[in-house]
Amino acid sequence: MSESPDSAPPPKAPTTALRQRLAELRGPAAQPHPLDARALAALAANPGCRRRALLDGAGVDKSALAAALGSPAGLGQSQFAFMRGNAFEARVKADGGKELMRLLGLDDPGRVRVPDLAAPGPEGRAARTALALREAVEAGGFTLLDHPLLVLEVAGSPAYLEPDAVVVHPDGRWTVVEIKSFPMIDASADAAKVGAAARQAAVYVLALERVAERTAGASVAHSVLLVCPKDFSNLPTASVVDVRKQLAVTRRQLARLARVEDIAAELPEGLTFDVETCSPAELTAAVEQVPHAYAPECLAACELAFHCRERARLAGAVEALGRGVRGELGGLTTIGAVLAAARGEAGDPGDPAVAALRRAGALRAEALHAAAVPAAREAGEREGAACR
Repeated sequence: MSESPDSAPPPKAPTTALRQRLAELRGPAAQPHPLDARALAALAANPGCRRRALLDGAGVDKSALAAALGSPAGLGQSQFAFMRGNAFEARVKADGGKELMRLLGLDDPGRVRVPDLAAPGPEGRAARTALALREAVEAGGFTLLDHPLLVLEVAGSPAYLEPDAVVVHPDGRWTVVEIKSFPMIDASADAAKVGAAARQAAVYVLALERVAERTAGASVAHSVLLVCPKDFSNLPTASVVDVRKQLAVTRRQLARLARVEDIAAELPEGLTFDVETCSPAELTAAVEQVPHAYAPECLAACELAFHCRERARLAGAVEALGRGVRGELGGLTTIGAVLAAARGEAGDPGDPAVAALRRAGALRAEALHAAAVPAAREAGEREGAACR
């Protein structure tokens, strides 16, 4: 395969020592679990979680780890949904992408090039994708890249990402295509699912920008084409989704992530998350060595969320109540400290959070007293009537 000076080189691979350390963490016999765009978007949404950053960077299978810890994940897709999604995607891309071009508003786009992106290994496929993008810009016309492989550096380690498709326009613009199996009813889809798809697509846009920086005449559209089944049929329909907000958030949050080697350097020698050789007690002790940043939103995005929630509850951490509540409570980090402050037993009265809790406690006591007086009077009247 020929090399191109304009093709974006993949991020520098981890050093041999770091690769060996990450292999020890996941287990010598365990294959690294790939970090996809959905996981990367979830990681960017919670950049303060060093536990997830390390486990994802090391390629640990968090689903297997959660099951071994006794808190299996509730995430995943049924086999039926998986097959239905694949069948719908094949329909969208059939006939050389004619239906997909129609959804882009092009009834007669002319000949659409569909280059072969096959290459050995993820590094080879990422390099082949970068070369195909450069060749498409130079050739002009429309080009459809079916499942290209992009690479993005995350916390010092390369993450390989595979969008459903990327369309190259004659003017050198690249558009990410995200194909989902949830329906678009009356030209509107579930807002939560569209939001998740937009965050995932923003990761692809960010990775494409790295390639476009080294490709003359290329630019990346900050709106993506979301393709879904129309109403209750299997016919495809599409909507253009602006991902500029999600792109800015993802870029900022990924920059905040601690580097994997920095987190690994703080761990004791010999620590491992190998589910094949460690007992549940050993795995629990190993996981607790890495700080986490649990929030209720993790339940929809992280395989270890149930385990982290249980630990947060046992510790009485206010994070279990949500980020909004945690932000309002300032230096009060446990539910016990919050209750003590509300009762006036602890806390600095000059602290705004403590003062607000005491006002809330006084109002609650007053409301309970006001509700108890009529109830006591009514009970007394019933007792008097019974005596008569």
